[in-house]
Amino acid sequence: MPEPRLLAIQHEVRQHFGWAYEEDVSSASSLRDACNHHPEAERLNWTAPQRARTLKRLQEAIANAQTVVLVGAGVHAETMNREWDTGTVFIAADGAVGACMGRVDVLCVVSDLDGEPHLSKAAQHGIPLLIHGHGDNVEAWKRCLHQWASAGGVPLVLTHQSDEVYNDMHNVGGFTDGDRAACFLAWLGVKSEKIRYVGFASDHVGPWSGTTDPARKLAKLVWMEQILCLLDPAWETRRIDMK
Repeated sequence: MPEPRLLAIQHEVRQHFGWAYEEDVSSASSLRDACNHHPEAERLNWTAPQRARTLKRLQEAIANAQTVVLVGAGVHAETMNREWDTGTVFIAADGAVGACMGRVDVLCVVSDLDGEPHLSKAAQHGIPLLIHGHGDNVEAWKRCLHQWASAGGVPLVLTHQSDEVYNDMHNVGGFTDGDRAACFLAWLGVKSEKIRYVGFASDHVGPWSGTTDPARKLAKLVWMEQILCLLDPAWETRRIDMK
């Protein structure tokens, strides 16, 4: 379980933006059902046991890595062309996977499904996706599941942001894709010293962000920074120059 503060802040975010808790619960539950009860769930790699195996593989790869680089939407693609130390693995936040494709191998993508067309390209390459259900993205996850099912499936892990407890869907903490990726690592027990950040900024909307309202996105990024500080007060010292 995440630290209680990382869960409590989710309620604060909902209150701040005026979002309904019940809608988050409904979306998460429906997303879970859509995967578990899909008529071709096993072929698509979407059953609960298959998702558990995907999570285990990710956990093992992260545990064996020397460094985990989280790639946020503010990344400049040329940054990813630098020389990376052996034993580095990369986790992309939503559309930031587009900056990684053809430059580094991405272990997984953390997404609430507004980072198209980059997410679909990642799915085509079989990159595992940690997809998130919340009250405002029901149509997005329905569209993506349909598209991915038609294309043959993709390894999934499911996340949510409610107090409900499921054995096959996880609240790892966090709010935006970027800080949720960091919360995911903390949830797995990864030490802060092992993590590096590239493309994380709270003062502008990154070029790899999905379609969004810029003003609202900036407000969300303030919460992202607050969550990252809760996880690791020294997180900014672990940033990699974005240029």
